[in-house]
Amino acid sequence: MNETIVCVVGNVATQPVYRESAAGPSARFRLAVTSRYWDREKSVWTDGHTNFFTVWANRQLAVNVAASVEVGQPVVVQGRLKVRTEVRESQQQWASADIDAVAIGHDLSRGTAAFQRPAKPEAQPTPARPEPNWETSHPEQPSQVQQAAQQAAEPATVT
Repeated sequence: MNETIVCVVGNVATQPVYRESAAGPSARFRLAVTSRYWDREKSVWTDGHTNFFTVWANRQLAVNVAASVEVGQPVVVQGRLKVRTEVRESQQQWASADIDAVAIGHDLSRGTAAFQRPAKPEAQPTPARPEPNWETSHPEQPSQVQQAAQQAAEPATVT
């Protein structure tokens, strides 16, 4: 419940890798996020440090990422931040910052995009079941619905 939710804006650094597994589709790519700041002395925008994140997408988001995202494109990613540390084969400690994505989209402040919904798979027709009789009135006393139906069926008399 106490998860760190982040929203990062950056450029896709690697081609998304798409995989199908028993748990469903997944995709991952690296995202480069470079801070920028205004250098008052030089009066220009300057690039700061670049952070790299591994972005993970699952299920339908993974399918859409594989079809929509390419290297170099500016994207906005929202998701849960997970920082992992481990020691690899007699090397120093290694850290990785992963984002388990909830939403991914193109950064429209830096370009345009045309949204398109994915095609839905054809649904199998379900056999028609008869509608149950929901009528609960007693046979000796017609219900209001039955009375209204009888009155509607009777021809109107003109005087």
